[in-house]
Amino acid sequence: MNPSEQFVEHGMSQQNLKRTSCATVLTLAYQSLGIVYGDLSTSPLYVYKTTFSGKLRLKENDEEIFGVLSFIFWTFTVTALFKYVFIVMSADDSGEGGTFALYSLLCRHARLSILPNQQATDEKLSAYTTQDSKDTWLSSHLKLFFEKHPRFQKGLLIFVLLGTCMTIGDGVITPAISVFSAVSGVQVKIKELHDSYVVIISCVILVVLFSIQHHGTHRVAFMFAPVVAAWLLCISGIGIYNIFHWNRQIYRALSPFYMLKFLKATGIEGWMSLGGVVLSITGVEAMYAALGHFSALSIKVAFTCLVYPCLIFAYMGEAAFLSKHHHAIQGSFYKAIPETVFWPVFIVATFAAIVGSQAVISATFSIVSQCCALNCFPPVKIVHTSSRIYGQIYVPEVNWILMCLCLAVTIGLRDIDMMGHAYGLAITTVMFVTTCLMTLVMVIVWKQGIIKAIIFLALFGSIELLYISASICKVPEGGWIPLVLSFIFMSIMFIWNYGTMKKHEFDVENKVSMSKILSLGPCLGMVRVPGIGIIFSNLASGVPAIFSHFVTNLPAFHQVLVFVCVKSVQVPCVSDNERLVISRIGPKEYRMFCCIVRYGYKDLQQENYNFENKLVSAIIQFVEIEESDPAPTPEELCMDGGNLNMEHLAVSPHTLNNSCYIEKSFPFSRVKKNDIDHLQESPYKDESIQILRAKESGVTYIIGHSYAEAKKSSSLLKKFAINVVYAFLSQNCRDPDVYLNVAHTSLLEVGMVYHV
Repeated sequence: MNPSEQFVEHGMSQQNLKRTSCATVLTLAYQSLGIVYGDLSTSPLYVYKTTFSGKLRLKENDEEIFGVLSFIFWTFTVTALFKYVFIVMSADDSGEGGTFALYSLLCRHARLSILPNQQATDEKLSAYTTQDSKDTWLSSHLKLFFEKHPRFQKGLLIFVLLGTCMTIGDGVITPAISVFSAVSGVQVKIKELHDSYVVIISCVILVVLFSIQHHGTHRVAFMFAPVVAAWLLCISGIGIYNIFHWNRQIYRALSPFYMLKFLKATGIEGWMSLGGVVLSITGVEAMYAALGHFSALSIKVAFTCLVYPCLIFAYMGEAAFLSKHHHAIQGSFYKAIPETVFWPVFIVATFAAIVGSQAVISATFSIVSQCCALNCFPPVKIVHTSSRIYGQIYVPEVNWILMCLCLAVTIGLRDIDMMGHAYGLAITTVMFVTTCLMTLVMVIVWKQGIIKAIIFLALFGSIELLYISASICKVPEGGWIPLVLSFIFMSIMFIWNYGTMKKHEFDVENKVSMSKILSLGPCLGMVRVPGIGIIFSNLASGVPAIFSHFVTNLPAFHQVLVFVCVKSVQVPCVSDNERLVISRIGPKEYRMFCCIVRYGYKDLQQENYNFENKLVSAIIQFVEIEESDPAPTPEELCMDGGNLNMEHLAVSPHTLNNSCYIEKSFPFSRVKKNDIDHLQESPYKDESIQILRAKESGVTYIIGHSYAEAKKSSSLLKKFAINVVYAFLSQNCRDPDVYLNVAHTSLLEVGMVYHV
C-alpha cells in the first residue's frame, strides 16, 4: 500500500500532516476531487436558472447579470474560501471535520456532553486531547454558564441536530436536483422531448444510483476524481471561451459596487433572488466533513489551485453569455456550450451529477452513524464497504428511505427552480449552525478574545442570515420540503433521545446491590451453573435491575458473570487496545466482572467483531495483572450508595504490554487440555483456569428488553410519542447482540416494563 492509500485508510491528523511529502499532498488533493467536490462543482448547472426564476428579469443595461455575478463571486470567495478553507478547516477533532467534530471539541473542553455513562477514565484515552492553555475570562464564564444551566446543554445538542437534519435533507435534495438538472439539458438539443420523459430518465438514474450503494464507493471511486477533474476543466474552458467570445468586460462585475447597484435597482425582487445565488456554495459543508479522509492541506490545495478558479471562470463565462442572450436564461448553462462540444460535455455533466450525488449520500450515511453514537437515532445496520478506506459505510434502511424521498421530490416537483429553493434553505441553515459552533470553539477551545469571536460571528453570520431570510421567502415554492423533512427527523431523534435517557435514569435509580442478591440465595435456592454469563447492561457501574429480575424468576446464574456496557465517548475514534475496560465486582470468590466497550462517534461497530474471544482474553489479562499487584483492602471493596464500587480495580487493556498475548497463547474458540496445563505452570493459574473451563462449558448472553410506557397521567402527545413512536423504533432497531455477532442459540432475553 502506498503512502497516499495509507493516509486515506487511516485519515489524516495534523500531526501526520507534518510528515507528508509534497507528492503525497498532491495525490491526496487529486483524490479529494471525486469525494469532496462533486456537489460543489455541479452548482453551475442550476445557479443562474434558479436565481432568475422569480419576477427578476434581465434588462438591456446588464445591471442584473453583473450584480448576480458579483454576489456569486463574493459569496463564493468570502464563505467558501475565507470562512471554510482558511478558518473552519483549522478546527479539526483529531483530524476529523464536520458539525459533530465541532460539537465534540466543545463537549471535551467545556464538559457539555449529555451522553450517559461518562467516566473520568474516558479522559485518559489517547484521542481525548484538550488544550492546556489557561482559560480566558470569556471562556471560563461560558463554561460556568453551561455548567449551571443544563437546559442550554440540551439546547446546544438540539441546535446541532437541527443542522444535522438539514444536512440529511440536503442528502434528499442534492441527488434529485443534480441528476434532474443534468438530464434536462438534453431538451436544448431535442426540444420536442416532453418533461415527463426527463423525469422518467432522472428517476431511472436515481434508482440505479441507490441500488449500487451496497457495493460501496470504493469500487467505483477510481473514476470519481477523473470525472470531476474533467468536468472542472470543461466548464472552465467553456467559461474562458464565452468571456472572450461574448463579453470581455465581464470582469468588471467582480467589483462589490455592482452588488449595491443590483439591490438598489431590483429592490425586494433582487433580495428574494439571493436564494438562488447561495446555491453556488453548495458542498462547502461536505468539504469540511470530509476532512477525516484527507488532510486539510490537500483539500486546501485542491480548492485554491483548481476548484476555485475553474468555478469562477465558469460563472463568469455563463454571465458573459447571458449578457448577450437575455432570452436564454432557461437552460442557460447548456445553451452557453459551443455546438461542437455539447454532447461530450452533456455526458460528463451527467456523470459529474452522479458523483456529486454519491458524495452527499455517503455523507448522509456517516451522519446517521454518528447520530446513533450520540443516542439520537435508533441503532441501524451499518455495513463497512471497504477494508482499505476508512469511514466508507452503507446503511441499507437509510439508503432506501433516501431513494424513496428523492423519487418523491423528483416526480412531485418536476421543477429545478422549486428544488433549488428547497436546497437553498437547507444549506444556509447548516452553514449558520457551523458559524455559531465555530464561534464557541474560538472562545472555549482556541481561547480567542471576544473581539475576534464577535467579528467572525457578525461577518459570516450576517451573510448567512441574509441568505436564510431570502430562502425563507421561498417556503411556499419548495422551501417547505427541508422544513418538513427536518421536522420529521428532529422528532425521531428527540423522541429516541428522550426515551433512551429515561431508560438510563430508570436503570440508575433501580440498580441493585450484588450482596443483596447473594443474600437471597438460600431463600431462592440460587445456584451457580458452569459457563460464562454475559449480561448486557446500560450501566457503566453497578448491577442493573434486569439481573435482579432474572435471578428472582430463574434462581441460577453462571460460574463466571460479566456485565457488559457498550457506550459511546466524545472522541472520533477509540483504538482497539483501548476499546475494553475491565473491572471486578465484589470479592474474587464472586467471579464477577464488568466490561465497558467504548466507541467513538465515528467508530464502526462491526458485525464481524470477535467479541467473545477478546473479552475472555482481556479478563484473563486483568486477573494476571491484579494478581501481580497487592490485594485491595476490604475498605476498597466498600458499598457505594448501595452498589459495589468498581473504580479501584478498573484496568484498561492499553495498560497491558501485549494486548494479543493471551489470545495468541490460548485459542479460545476451542480450549484444549494443554492450554489449561500451560496455565497451571503460571503463578496466576487458579482463577484463569476456572475462567477457561467456564469458557469451555459455554457462553450465554443475557439481554434485557425494557419496554417503555407513558404514565396514565401523561398527555396524549406524550403517550403517542412513547407508546407508539418510541415503541416502534425500539422494536425495529438493532440490539448489541447483532453487531457483537452473538449466536441466537446462546441468547437469553429478559423483559421489563418501565413508566416515563
